[in-house]
Amino acid sequence: QVQLVESGGGLVQPGGSLRLSCATSASLFSIYTMGWYRQAPGKQRELVATVTADGSTNYADSAKGRFTISRDNAKKTVYLQMIRLKPEDTAVYYCQLRGGVRNFWGQGTQVTVSS
Repeated sequence: QVQLVESGGGLVQPGGSLRLSCATSASLFSIYTMGWYRQAPGKQRELVATVTADGSTNYADSAKGRFTISRDNAKKTVYLQMIRLKPEDTAVYYCQLRGGVRNFWGQGTQVTVSS
């Protein structure tokens, strides 16, 4: 069973920054595509960004230019650097490992953007 543990969420003012981390127990972490998703109250979970094994990235339109996904294979960790945060970025952020046969999820970390 693969475990994913997110951290780095919190309360930040509009315009501020946060860096989320997701540490995994996956033994072959480097071969998997990793993703960040978020779910705001009353809304469906949505894709924020992904990073493939070769480092290719993909972003939701709402994240382009403000969020950066990256990975450290040695630490088996994926990051989401978020800048110029907006109130509409408020959500629980989840890390996903795309394992081919099945996907694995973390428990989520709350990000609240408010003054």
